[in-house]
Amino acid sequence: MSYKIYLVEDDQNLNDILSSYLKKEGWEVKTFLKGEMAREKITAEPDLWILDIMLPDIDGFQLISEIKKQNDNTPVIFISARDADLDRIIGLEKGSDDYLAKPFSPRELVIRVKNLLKRVYGKKDEEQSCSYAGYLIDFKGRRVVKKEENRDIELTAKEFDLLGFLFDNLQNALSREQIIKNVWGDNYYGSDRVVDDLVRRLRKKLPEAKIETVYGHGYRMVKQ
Repeated sequence: MSYKIYLVEDDQNLNDILSSYLKKEGWEVKTFLKGEMAREKITAEPDLWILDIMLPDIDGFQLISEIKKQNDNTPVIFISARDADLDRIIGLEKGSDDYLAKPFSPRELVIRVKNLLKRVYGKKDEEQSCSYAGYLIDFKGRRVVKKEENRDIELTAKEFDLLGFLFDNLQNALSREQIIKNVWGDNYYGSDRVVDDLVRRLRKKLPEAKIETVYGHGYRMVKQ
């Protein structure tokens, strides 16, 4: 599938290099040198944003806030040459899906983009929707519908990612570490109790889903 990727990087040389590597993968890439230029295209809703945090006008943190306001499900990768730990933490708090500290190899960015796109959009055609516990789960559209009421249930991007990961591993006990790696990515820094909070929110929104606590380990979704 040809994904549409928007790259925001104010260094012209780096912008050109990264764009070239991304286009070689068959992706449609649109580049921006300034945040304001990218801001005008937020409503176009690309499949992925790659944002430099340090920009000459508005910064990447402001951009991601507006991107997530437009569509909370849109994945974002941050890149930055500033304090890596601080930017990574702030980026995660604002909803970024991955982070790369400069300098980095363009090939590493390509690999991370592939992994993120696969995680967010990579369901097989025959698995794009399914029924479970009275819900219709549309993986391609990233929607959940309560069937008997024909009512959409609003999930955040992370809530849907967790639902998809649990569903892909029905009957399997998943540790908090496994869930963090697959929902937040390898660059997450923080308490694993963030998993408990996300599960609590998902249970509240989908009370018919059978998500069991595996004490001392993690969680498991069981069949109907």
